[in-house]
Amino acid sequence: MAAPVYISLILAGLVVLLFGGDLLVRGSAALARKWKLPPLFVGLTIIAFGTSAPELVVSVQSALNGAPGLALGNIVGSNIANFLLVLGLPAVFGAIKTTTPGVRRNAIIALIAAFALFATGYDLVITLTEGLILFGLIIAYVSILAILSQRTTDDPTLQEMTDLDGMEGLPGRMPMIIGAIVLGLVGLPIGAQMIVAGGTAAAEALHVDPALIGLTALAFGTSLPELATVVMASIRKQADLAIGNVLGSNVFNVFAVGGATAVAASLAGHPLPVPQAFYSLDMWVMLGATLVILGIILARLSIGRILGVLLTLGYVSYIAVLAHSALAAV
Repeated sequence: MAAPVYISLILAGLVVLLFGGDLLVRGSAALARKWKLPPLFVGLTIIAFGTSAPELVVSVQSALNGAPGLALGNIVGSNIANFLLVLGLPAVFGAIKTTTPGVRRNAIIALIAAFALFATGYDLVITLTEGLILFGLIIAYVSILAILSQRTTDDPTLQEMTDLDGMEGLPGRMPMIIGAIVLGLVGLPIGAQMIVAGGTAAAEALHVDPALIGLTALAFGTSLPELATVVMASIRKQADLAIGNVLGSNVFNVFAVGGATAVAASLAGHPLPVPQAFYSLDMWVMLGATLVILGIILARLSIGRILGVLLTLGYVSYIAVLAHSALAAV
């Protein structure tokens, strides 16, 4: 089969994956609301972990299938896309404020997460112990959010997670709720398997490292929900709230997805290997992008048109460098 066929399989898998994740979150949130569970509990468990489900199942499946580059490329590439593209492109059309309460704290935690991934993978392997530590950090992060929620409700990350009434399109009848959950649970692994199979086959057909597929097509695809969220928030003049979504997503990508992937790989019989090439460019770009966004937030600058263009150009340049390197290696 030709490479375009495999790329189509990846795209189809992304569609199945994203729809499956959305159905799972909406169905679970509707069930929790029907059972009158506290919004905070629902937000910090079902919604927080459910929205990271696409990245989680793809990375875990990739690691189990012997494609660590695809797994880590998904995590690192998604974080880079979130900071440079997801925050940059919408800012071209409307400024994103960075002074919303809680944004500074979440930006610092996002930097800690980036350094944690950089450090655990520096010896080119992420062990079971390191995976457990990473996953333990997401539990600590969620616990911190739970404690803070008792003191304030103006943190955008908390607002988004606990606003069940603001979620549109939740199923109301029990058969529809159960159907959404079942379809989501079935769709996630099917979509993940399509992506992993298509990604590894496309890498072989194009004679490139599977990590390149993870860093580009897969990372971009799994970042689409965040991009759509920020774009819609910009249109509604609420983009300052959407920045919490991006910061939270990057924290969950490293701690929850990275930790679970390392644990799954170790339990399958081998620690999660980290391709050497990641420390030639990708890890540094992820750290650099995180530091840039943190600097903007600490300086209390709005991400306006000029910064938006620069961030977007930064992402385009990064993809161009990856493409050039891939072509040079063929």
